[in-house]
Amino acid sequence: MNTTPYLIPAAPARTEIVVRGSRFIAQAIPTPTVAAARAAIAAVRAEMPDATHHCYAYVVGYGASTIAGMSDDGEPAGTAGRPMMAVLRGADLGDITVIVTRYFGGTLLGVGGLVRAYSDATRAVLAIVPRTERIIYQRVMIRLPYPDYAPIRRLLEAHAAVIVDEAFAADVTMVVDLPANHAAAIAQQLGEQSAGRARIEPAAAMV
Repeated sequence: MNTTPYLIPAAPARTEIVVRGSRFIAQAIPTPTVAAARAAIAAVRAEMPDATHHCYAYVVGYGASTIAGMSDDGEPAGTAGRPMMAVLRGADLGDITVIVTRYFGGTLLGVGGLVRAYSDATRAVLAIVPRTERIIYQRVMIRLPYPDYAPIRRLLEAHAAVIVDEAFAADVTMVVDLPANHAAAIAQQLGEQSAGRARIEPAAAMV
């Protein structure tokens, strides 16, 4: 599983181009799962049921763990989904679905014209979609004596760890999400800070 932070859409974006009378309405939507991608495609179909085509390309995840899908939705094979995917891959974004809705304008564009139109529409929406960084976290449980609690908490906050839960009994138990790409280094520092008194255990899978 990829643990390196990667860029994702921060919010949906929408734009439109017109090619020889045909309208190409491009939308980029954040979709962290395949189910979310399918839901986004279904929502666009429901929003514009009278459109001629709803072609799409999506990428869920990033790097080696990517799941991808695409569709020409009735356009000639290879003229929409594939060029859209090529542009999307080049944008270096994860967790995104691009849908290009076409309203036919009465003039046939030919294979080359369709490839250019769907590519250009995809590039246009990717040029305006806002971006943010997705950080992958690893959830752990930390058990520690009370004297170590304050310095350990400061150390975790300094490393952008997220404290999910805390319980105070004979010792302190903390459930913490560590940035996965720095988890090993943080664990080492926790051990050094507490002189080995802090015990770290897996609490759950990656979130």
